[in-house]
Amino acid sequence: MKSDRHSMIIDLIQKNVISTQEELAKALNDAGFCVTQATVSRDIRKLNLTKTLVQGVMRYVVSWQDAKSADFDKYTRIIKEGFISMDMAQNILVIKTISGMAMAVCAAIDGLNMYEIVGTIAGDDTIMCAVRSVEDTKKVMKMIKNILAD
Repeated sequence: MKSDRHSMIIDLIQKNVISTQEELAKALNDAGFCVTQATVSRDIRKLNLTKTLVQGVMRYVVSWQDAKSADFDKYTRIIKEGFISMDMAQNILVIKTISGMAMAVCAAIDGLNMYEIVGTIAGDDTIMCAVRSVEDTKKVMKMIKNILAD
């Protein structure tokens, strides 16, 4: 039940602007989960959710940087193994990879669930990431540099 609720929370915050614990509790109750504000508070801590300013509105997002799961380690390893370079063109991030690695690196980037990335497309050795804004593109580049530095 808890894992179903956690999956629902992630789904809700990715699809809706949810700014408060009360809004999240109401959305969960509407989705068929009987929760209190205290339960929601614990879930927020457990899921490492953070509030971020998006288009002038504070909202909950998944803080992938705090993830310490086996999947996170797997994704970062794949990015490190395949990455060659990256460059930005406004809100588009172009990542160059070792030949044949673009799909794997792209899947790893998608797996990190970065809020800033709207979508990705992979070829053989190139990935195009559509990012929400120029500032978000700079953030994503910094996040990838941090992954590569570890």
